[in-house]
Amino acid sequence: MGRFSKTLERFSNDNLEAGELKSDAAKAGCKLIASQADRAVVTIHGVLRSVTIRPVDGVSALEAELYDGSDCVTLIWLGRRKIEGVVAGRQLKAHGRIGMRAGTRIIYNPRYELDA
Repeated sequence: MGRFSKTLERFSNDNLEAGELKSDAAKAGCKLIASQADRAVVTIHGVLRSVTIRPVDGVSALEAELYDGSDCVTLIWLGRRKIEGVVAGRQLKAHGRIGMRAGTRIIYNPRYELDA
């Protein structure tokens, strides 16, 4: 398979995944991340792409990148190093006030529900 074909295939798979995630968000009764306004209280649904521990202003924090097919938001739990079930690849619903930090959408200390 040529380089062009491989690239086309990857984009097709990415589009399929994004479409499925958008559909899952709608089924969960949530709006898409890309449609949310800054400082709005939101309920979003998606899949965790990554989970890391980072210091935020001298406090340890658990950060997780949530993707819903339209955009990403970083969920930050201050003072936490681990939350059972919050792992990469897991789908969840998060609720909180969305904001911006250094050009990235964030929600501090969101309430969350893990999908089964």
